[in-house]
Amino acid sequence: MNRDGDIALAERLADVAGAAIRPYFRARFDIEAKADTSPVTQADRAAEAAIRTVLDAERPQDGIIGEEYGNVREDAERVWVLDPIDGTRAFIGGRPIFGTLIALLEQGKPVLGIIDQPISGERWVGATGRQTMFCGKAAATRPCGSLDKALFATTAPWLFNEAGGAWFNTLRGACRDTLLGGDCYNYGLLAAGHCDLVVEQGLQLYDFAALVPVVEGAGGRMTDWSGKPLGAGSGGEVIAVGDPALLEQVLATV
Repeated sequence: MNRDGDIALAERLADVAGAAIRPYFRARFDIEAKADTSPVTQADRAAEAAIRTVLDAERPQDGIIGEEYGNVREDAERVWVLDPIDGTRAFIGGRPIFGTLIALLEQGKPVLGIIDQPISGERWVGATGRQTMFCGKAAATRPCGSLDKALFATTAPWLFNEAGGAWFNTLRGACRDTLLGGDCYNYGLLAAGHCDLVVEQGLQLYDFAALVPVVEGAGGRMTDWSGKPLGAGSGGEVIAVGDPALLEQVLATV
């Protein structure tokens, strides 16, 4: 399949999702709690429905894994993975640091990813073997070879379990400073050279699949907590580093 065509389609999917989301931002809308108590809004559902309409028309043979409407043809060789609003709490609170995540997996491996912030108009596009683009320009992580000089970002310490929380506290003490909040936006900031390390736990495939090509195409690395590559079979424990030299230092703190 032509990768340029995949990228063009993924950008169009981000466009239709953004068009569905923007009318709800800082507006009145219904909020529900899912079975895991996480919030979901009309905007989440409208955005994913808009994406699926395009995929059903243009790539009916591909699979889809989505946060809001489940999975179809998930055993296909090519599968689109969708998180219409990653950071729903930020969206509900009127904070423009959420994002739409769109990924393409081939044989279970992330080969294309988009992080789109539909309010600020910021968009990261990553694809295997290509330089990550941020708003149409090449993005690059920044050098940071020592953990004590790193800016560490994570969404919230209470999202770690007891063992993960201990690791969070160790990393917080080892790093120069810690940034809380941000969800997928943190990984975009890392890819653009504004922070150095993101560590999280309890993620689903739709939370991290799009991030891998973005981070790695900007010069960083993403792995699980054992240092293994991330893919369809990975758990929800992820590490992203801007400077690959940081990875072994982070793993050594476990």
